[in-house]
Amino acid sequence: MNRLQNKKSLYKNILKQAFCFSIAFVLLVGEASVFGQGTKVVGTSMENTFMEGDSLFIDKLSYHFVEPKRFDVVVFPFQEKEETLLYIKRIIGLPGETIQIAGNAIYIDGEILKEEYGKEAMEEGSGGIASKPYTLSEDEYFVLGDNRNYSIDSRQPHIGPIKRDWIIGKSAFRLW
Repeated sequence: MNRLQNKKSLYKNILKQAFCFSIAFVLLVGEASVFGQGTKVVGTSMENTFMEGDSLFIDKLSYHFVEPKRFDVVVFPFQEKEETLLYIKRIIGLPGETIQIAGNAIYIDGEILKEEYGKEAMEEGSGGIASKPYTLSEDEYFVLGDNRNYSIDSRQPHIGPIKRDWIIGKSAFRLW
């Protein structure tokens, strides 16, 4: 009888653990949308960092505790024609800074920005709204695609700097 009780106890423990794992899985999947979400890269504006078709995980939680930093890759919605798209861009300018793009250099508050994210040198005259010094307000970020010559970003007047509350999250990692 002792052996029979041990088997019943073992089966009972296995069923309890399976039930607990099932509940945990359902909660994790249900809550994942609060902490993050997946998205797919469409277009070439972030090459060579992200390639078209890459699947990314967006961290939606971090920016509740810390502010976005220079060079973070952020995701924000943008209304294009009749649909809302998720844009993926790199933060270059922070709130209160003055941005200027002259030649193929980016200036922050008059100093050349040292960065190595651009795929290639920017074409002359591609500074857009930042061709002349442009000062960001206290809730604005200036974002650029890494493939600067083929990116729709803050340089274009119809996008411009993005507001802090537009930022959904930051790219945490590439899924595949």
